[in-house]
Amino acid sequence: MFVDSHCHLDRLDPATHDGDLAATLAAARARGVKQFLAIGVTLEDVPGVAAIAREHDDVVISAGVHPLHLVDEEPDVEAIMAVADRYGAVAIGECGLDYHYLRKAPEKVPSQEVQRERFRRQLIAATELELPVIIHTREARDETLEMIREYTDPAIGGVFHCFTEDLEMAREAVRHGFYISLSGILTFHSARALREVARQVPLDRLLIETDSPYLAPVPHRGKPNEPAFVVEVAECLAAERGISVEEVAMQTSANFYRLFRAAMPEVSEEMRGILKGAGLVT
Repeated sequence: MFVDSHCHLDRLDPATHDGDLAATLAAARARGVKQFLAIGVTLEDVPGVAAIAREHDDVVISAGVHPLHLVDEEPDVEAIMAVADRYGAVAIGECGLDYHYLRKAPEKVPSQEVQRERFRRQLIAATELELPVIIHTREARDETLEMIREYTDPAIGGVFHCFTEDLEMAREAVRHGFYISLSGILTFHSARALREVARQVPLDRLLIETDSPYLAPVPHRGKPNEPAFVVEVAECLAAERGISVEEVAMQTSANFYRLFRAAMPEVSEEMRGILKGAGLVT
């Protein structure tokens, strides 16, 4: 079985299975995808994402504020915690720092100062709730690492989602208790450095994701992404490491539940058997 550890189920392209979310999830399940983590990118989005989870037992959610979203009022730590607790989030995020667009269109994205304070609050909320944090980072390497060192507990950790940085940063993240999540970018022909990360980071520290509806993997580039395509990410990872797809599927699924422990009560009997073999449940 596979886990799509990061997808935006409330933002799927209308062309994907004629905009039918149930059909989209069914297509993924038919390929062996048995768990989905639906991401909240603003606190206002969380109720809608939670409604999806209520309809589908294999969907769990996160609650957070994306670094690039402009909001009318920045939520404080208590507000973040309240939303996460009310809707049963298994993680805080996605949150982080993204300075890429500040050089191109600074009026359309939050400033560095706003992003840093927003990120800090979410890291504190995650630590207070003892939930892992889902991190989005782009062109902010040093500050991101500095902040996770200061504000996160390695025993709780988190994940660098849709990882595109170098091996040195991946290793530093792992040293601080974090996982590295690989997306469809891994399959791109230009992703040589990322494939080195895929080969060198220990398998028990890797997750796979689609980031649907964005970043569809080869051979689906140019199309809207969907959770079923996490299988292509797993196949590419298996090929890079010279192991079977089955091993990638089992280990990355076990990694997911090791990190997102609050998702465990929703595990099917099939997955519980796999986790038992991995020593995660009795």
